[in-house]
Amino acid sequence: MKSWFRSEDVLAVFLGTLVVGLSLCALAGANLLGWAASVKEWADPAKAIVPAAASFAGLTGAGAVAATFAFLLVVLSAGAAFLGASSARFAGRFAVLFALAFACWVAGHNAHLAANPKKLPPGVGWSLGLTGEAGYLLALVGGLLLGNLWPRAGAWFKDAARPELFIKTGIVIYGAVLGAKAAEESGRAAAILFRGLAAIIEAYLVYWALVYLIARKLFGFSREWAAPLASGISICGVTAAITTGAAIRARPVVPVMVSSLVVVFAVIEMLVLPGLAHLLLPNDPMVAAGWMGLAVKTDGAAFSSGEMTAALFYPDPADPARKWMALTTTTVKVFIDVFIGVWAVVLSAVWAWKIDRRPGASRLPLREIWERFPKFVFGYALTFGAFFAVGAWHPEAIADLKRGTDQADVFRRLFFVLTFFAIGLATNVRRLWAEGLGRLALVYVVSLFGFVIWIGLVISWLFFHGVPAAAK
Repeated sequence: MKSWFRSEDVLAVFLGTLVVGLSLCALAGANLLGWAASVKEWADPAKAIVPAAASFAGLTGAGAVAATFAFLLVVLSAGAAFLGASSARFAGRFAVLFALAFACWVAGHNAHLAANPKKLPPGVGWSLGLTGEAGYLLALVGGLLLGNLWPRAGAWFKDAARPELFIKTGIVIYGAVLGAKAAEESGRAAAILFRGLAAIIEAYLVYWALVYLIARKLFGFSREWAAPLASGISICGVTAAITTGAAIRARPVVPVMVSSLVVVFAVIEMLVLPGLAHLLLPNDPMVAAGWMGLAVKTDGAAFSSGEMTAALFYPDPADPARKWMALTTTTVKVFIDVFIGVWAVVLSAVWAWKIDRRPGASRLPLREIWERFPKFVFGYALTFGAFFAVGAWHPEAIADLKRGTDQADVFRRLFFVLTFFAIGLATNVRRLWAEGLGRLALVYVVSLFGFVIWIGLVISWLFFHGVPAAAK
């Protein structure tokens, strides 16, 4: 019990609920996270970083970065001590890790990398349209270069580079973000909420099984690779792949590499699918909106795709139908993300009972399932449930909840970028390539363009065909 308690899973729940708890103080009018450093898309570097709340504007971007670093340094150093590690060794190495990862995060928000190609800011003539999630890719690349070109440097970071702690803490925070969004949507569109929930359950059960079988049978991947890949393609790349990896005890590098592919291909979907939806579904805008939520696999790209699709169907920015289309996309995507916790339970049971079954076991191994189940999912469920319940029972509080979770989400994104950089540091590229990284991308292409997109279209049509836009 003592070893279970002093684990990264439990520490992630403590850290995540600490951040979420501070954000929840917004209900009492207390702005306790407004000083956090929020990174924005930028063409002018001076405008790249701002405090999360306008009331802290006097702090400036540099002050917000200093405050954010100080907060993380204190709580994570205390966390290192909780795990039995040297907090002093952790602190010195974390300071360098944070500086490098944060620089990658800021660089990834450059307008030429991140801006929506359909909405370029003044003075920017082109953009790759990667969204701010380009920062994750740059962090991964930066870590890979440092860890593979200077192995001693990668080893030096070992005490501070704790990718599983970082990503699990981020996912606990993410539960609160999703809870506030779900509460807002359930109060405004119960019918869409039900349709979206039903659609994602059906789509996910079909997607996951097909991707898993293709990865295993056609491309010969091990279960360690096939399961996170199936979850990454079926739900949201980063969160789902990491949670699945924890449930089946995969190496951390596996789900992060899958997540990187998801980010890249989500950009392609964002650029192609809105126009295709308008072409194929000229009289079914709600089907098109649901399709974006089912097919585009990262939150940022999915929400952007929904807005771009709505603009194609309703050119007038003031048309309320746009909001209902965007609401549909967001609802479907949010409940896909929520389903991650349920799937973690399922996979933990399947792997304990069937895949890694101990010799001679004749009954359902409840102890093994408990040991295998990623405990941080309890934190994810707790934060989601708390914020959803408060928003559902007190709709007047949703605005304050969202303001608080917007600030907490700054830390969620920081923990994600720290994860990508830390994984890069510990990854041997030659060994990874030998395991089939190129084939991994091929599985993604075959699955995404071969059936995931089209099954999503069919399911969206089944649940949203004939549903009128709000303006009609």
